Amino acid sequence: MSTSRAPSVIVGLSGGVDSSVAALRLVEQGYRVQGLFMRNWEDDDTDTVCTAEQDLADVRQVCAELDIALHQVNFAARYRQQVFDDCLREFEAGRTPNPDVLCNREIKFRAFLDHATRLGADYVATGHYARLGEADGQTLLLRGRDRAKDQSYFLYMVGHEALARTLFPVGDVEKAEVRRIAEDAGFDNFEKKDSTGICFIGERDFRGFLSRYIAGNPGPIVDTTGQRIGEHQGLSFYTLGQRQGLGIGGRASSGSQPWYVVDKDMDTNTLIVAQGVDHPALFCEELEATDVHWVAGRPPVTHGVYPCTAKVRYRQPDQSCKLAFHGSGVRVRFNEPQRAVTPGQSVVFYQGERCLGGGIIARGYQAGDR
Repeated sequence: MSTSRAPSVIVGLSGGVDSSVAALRLVEQGYRVQGLFMRNWEDDDTDTVCTAEQDLADVRQVCAELDIALHQVNFAARYRQQVFDDCLREFEAGRTPNPDVLCNREIKFRAFLDHATRLGADYVATGHYARLGEADGQTLLLRGRDRAKDQSYFLYMVGHEALARTLFPVGDVEKAEVRRIAEDAGFDNFEKKDSTGICFIGERDFRGFLSRYIAGNPGPIVDTTGQRIGEHQGLSFYTLGQRQGLGIGGRASSGSQPWYVVDKDMDTNTLIVAQGVDHPALFCEELEATDVHWVAGRPPVTHGVYPCTAKVRYRQPDQSCKLAFHGSGVRVRFNEPQRAVTPGQSVVFYQGERCLGGGIIARGYQAGDR
């Protein structure tokens, strides 16, 4: 590739090893590469500030090694308005949102793409473990080669138009190889721990952080027979399938099996729990999805039933299902009952390697609910 005619790419550099190696691979492929460090979250937590500064230091070291320019931009106000505030509304409504999905749609593949365009970039690139394909002149979203790290689940709200201007340079590489490449390149972050937890909370205490923004509203915890067995601190602080932090403790009349959240009654401010990891109340045969987004801009079919696979959480193996379309929503019926189908989370649809799209889980249906 001639350097003078090579496309210009701006890589979103987070300070992590994945985006660093993404930049390296693009440089090696002959692209004209620049880096961009985004500040997407700001608060007064000292640990958060220190982490951001360390991330920026890692980005600067990578850019120095690669001899590429570094830009910085602050999207924190936009993130708070378009991602965080939306998530707070969902938590207050008793649902469990997925901010990483919203962040990809609103920030990384909208705000970042727009900003990079203003800087003159032909493409943007990230360190996501996903791949791109093409069919009938349209860009397809495919799973990452490393199935344990595949991040297509978080990208289903990104449309094919944005994907057509995106590169995923580590999508065809195993994570272990990414770390080896980073070490060979002299990157200080080659052993840096992967980020975990909700993006704006990180590894801090979830309830403690959320209580800064949502007031607690204690109420009863009851079992599936309606017997009161404890008190919760506010329905916003719990999610379906949750085991830890219920504060129920041992009960002589209930045996030793752990308790799990199986439902929330917002009208009566009641948290419903059941005992045992395989309790029937934890499982649903169907779900209703709203706010459905198709990567191609349209569903694979417009009527009838469509067989495919789906995930109701990130690390779940593919589950066989059938989609029934109605209006802007989708009814999903699984071949096998699914555990802890959680309103507010995403259900994402696949056909083989291709990510078709997904939607927000509105509710799950157990046998006999229909």
